[in-house]
Amino acid sequence: MPELPASKQLRIGRYSESNRIYLLTTNTLDRTPIFQDFRLGRLVVQQFRIAQAQGLATSLAWVVMPDHFHWLISLDKGCLSDLMRQVKSKSTRIINGVAGRHGRLWQPGFHDHAVRREESLEGIARYIVANPLRAGLVKKFGDYPLWDAIWL
Repeated sequence: MPELPASKQLRIGRYSESNRIYLLTTNTLDRTPIFQDFRLGRLVVQQFRIAQAQGLATSLAWVVMPDHFHWLISLDKGCLSDLMRQVKSKSTRIINGVAGRHGRLWQPGFHDHAVRREESLEGIARYIVANPLRAGLVKKFGDYPLWDAIWL
C-alpha cells in the first residue's frame, strides 16, 4: 500500500455523525503563531459563532492558541470536513484581509476525536481551556482571552 501524506491519513475512516460530540484540532501552516495577535484570533472565534448560528455545530468549549485551535462541538448537521473547510476558508479570507497577508493560513486537514459516552465532557473542556496555562502563556487560568466553555 502506498504511503499517504499525514493529512490524507487523517481522513481514512473518518465518519461524521449528527448529534455526536467531537473534539476538533487544526494547526496554522508551519505552526506560525499568527494568533499571538488576539485580534486575529477573535476572527476565528467569529467563525465558530457563525457556524453555530447556521445550525452546523454547537460550541461546547474552545481555545485559540497562537498556532492552533481546539474546538469541542456537537455536530448538528452536515459533516466534519465541510464544517472545518468553512471555518478554515472563511477565517483565512478574513484574517488575510485584516492582516494584509495572502496565501494559506492553515495546515491541510485536521484532527478529530469522537467523544465516547464514558468520557467526561467537562473534563475535556477543562483540558482545552487550560491549554494556555500549560503552555506558559499566562500565570492564571482566566487571563488568556481566547477561550470559552459552556460549563465555566
